[in-house]
Amino acid sequence: MSERETVAVNRRARHDYDIMETFDAGLVLTGTEIKSVRSHRADIRDAYAAVERGEAWLHNMHISPYEPGSRDNPSTRRTRKLLLHRREINRLIGRVVEKGLTIIPLKLYLERGYAKIELGLARGRRQWDKRQAIAEREAKREEQRALSPRRQADA
Repeated sequence: MSERETVAVNRRARHDYDIMETFDAGLVLTGTEIKSVRSHRADIRDAYAAVERGEAWLHNMHISPYEPGSRDNPSTRRTRKLLLHRREINRLIGRVVEKGLTIIPLKLYLERGYAKIELGLARGRRQWDKRQAIAEREAKREEQRALSPRRQADA
């Protein structure tokens, strides 16, 4: 197994939110859940994290049931505990209190056999912000095309 194997990526997150800061957290899973994650049967699109009673929790992440697991499979969208250092949790609590900040998962990956999740401290974008970001990206792409060595050789 490679050092870091990506299982799921939340592609909409960087479009819908401005990511201020990222954190890596461990994920507490049952035996059948980790087997499903290792077979890339997880989805983090609708998931979000919250700090409750001094602990970090991941809500609404979908992990498909492990077929041979039968009755031992837990609920597919159960709340799962995140493993963070106390200072990281305190920092998240302080930042989330600010208006409009939320914690969203960006990437689910396996590292040395353990399931980990990359969390982003994010502020939601409005519709016009999204359009502006797309326009900036397109302008940058056009600028790169104009400056590319192939274009200059043709001229």
